[in-house]
Amino acid sequence: MNKKCVWLILIIMPVMMIGLSACTKIVTKTPVSTTTLGVQTASNTIVKTTDTIPVSMTYYGVGDAPVGICTDGTNIWVLNHDEGSITELTIDGSFLGTYSISRYSENIYFDGTNVWVTNPGQDNITKLSASDGSILGQYNVGTGPQGICSDGTNIWVANIMSNDVTKLKASDGTILGTYSVGSQPLRICFDGANIWVTNSASNSVTKLRASDGKVLGTYAVGTHPGDICFDGANIWVTNPGSNNVIKLRASDGAILGTYSIAAGYICFDGTNIWVTNPGNSDNTNDNVIKLKASDGSVLGTYMVGLGPDGICFDGTNIWVANILSNTVTKLTITK
Repeated sequence: MNKKCVWLILIIMPVMMIGLSACTKIVTKTPVSTTTLGVQTASNTIVKTTDTIPVSMTYYGVGDAPVGICTDGTNIWVLNHDEGSITELTIDGSFLGTYSISRYSENIYFDGTNVWVTNPGQDNITKLSASDGSILGQYNVGTGPQGICSDGTNIWVANIMSNDVTKLKASDGTILGTYSVGSQPLRICFDGANIWVTNSASNSVTKLRASDGKVLGTYAVGTHPGDICFDGANIWVTNPGSNNVIKLRASDGAILGTYSIAAGYICFDGTNIWVTNPGNSDNTNDNVIKLKASDGSVLGTYMVGLGPDGICFDGTNIWVANILSNTVTKLTITK
């Protein structure tokens, strides 16, 4: 499947596939991630750029259809959607382990202690130990859980089919509240005080107070908003339906800028915004785009693997999950 279509499939007709039940750590799989598939320098990977900082790229093989990626501060965790597994890598790409979970899991997140995965087919989330990948618990949430984040104490989950978000205690999975938002909530983030949710079918984002779930505002954005992140002052939203990224002021939801960029997923590296562009139907233009957080100007466009999907920052490098080439790309600042 062309990854460009995935957002609209989620919005128009979410198919919640029944996955395998989570079980034990896989210890027999060949560590394909130890193979570096290629290292490219900035001279032949930058499509267009005003970026003066050299970047190199390394590719590592992972499981089948990697969609989500996160870091625990030391290692990289990759969610392999079709395979029903998570691959753990060191920052240098060395293979640490593969852990079995439900197939067709959608998103992965590290809360500072443990790794969490959303399972839309089972209407639950899975909590894994970051130390060894063992499953610590599974907890029911709303219908079709997608995005997930933490407020530092509790876990928040966006449920695309029940049009709500669930708040759970991270320590034991106890549900603390369920709060209605817009139509087909997809992704979610925390700004230090409030929770923000993209409503993919109502072209808006909802802001909720993290302490009690009260809705503080709903703000119009682009068409079919997808991913969302916080840069310390502002909220950034990708809109696959209108091929743009919107920047909102976190304090009042005012739109500060709209940038014409085909974007799927998004992250912040402490200075700049990075977005994935899953490319065209012929798998061209599979890249990530670096934006200056202050004004949204494009600093660089970098080719990665086929179907770039999830993206994260490990404190030094940008990591991208490439769903169509079963790889992850590490973009390293070489200066």
